[in-house]
Amino acid sequence: MNKFSLHILAAERSFYEGDCLSLVVPITDGSYGIQSHHKNMVAAIVPGILEYTLPDETRVVTCVSQGILVVANNDVKVLVDTIETPDEIDANRARAAAEEAREAILQKKSIQEYKSAQMRIAREMNRLKLKNRNKG
Repeated sequence: MNKFSLHILAAERSFYEGDCLSLVVPITDGSYGIQSHHKNMVAAIVPGILEYTLPDETRVVTCVSQGILVVANNDVKVLVDTIETPDEIDANRARAAAEEAREAILQKKSIQEYKSAQMRIAREMNRLKLKNRNKG
């Protein structure tokens, strides 16, 4: 079985460390797949859906915020600000946070505040997308 070592670390917790068969990460160019013996690389992670498959074929689907992906010698590190499973997402809170971010954009403050609000909207919309995808 072709597997690699995966380490998923968020700012406040270690989310997963162990073997993995495949990983799909949201990066600036879209979804990017990783399998064993992938070429060494570094990439920026954007808010989106991150999926990985464990050696027992269990598929884990999560929602991540921005971060970085490092692939080196069959060892993959995912470092993100936040990561959540569908069960951890409060849809009402995500909708409210997205609305607050939209209001911040409308107030036309600094470029940095505008970009920060855009990232918050992207994060909350991805949280809602994952939560809705896993209903039923």
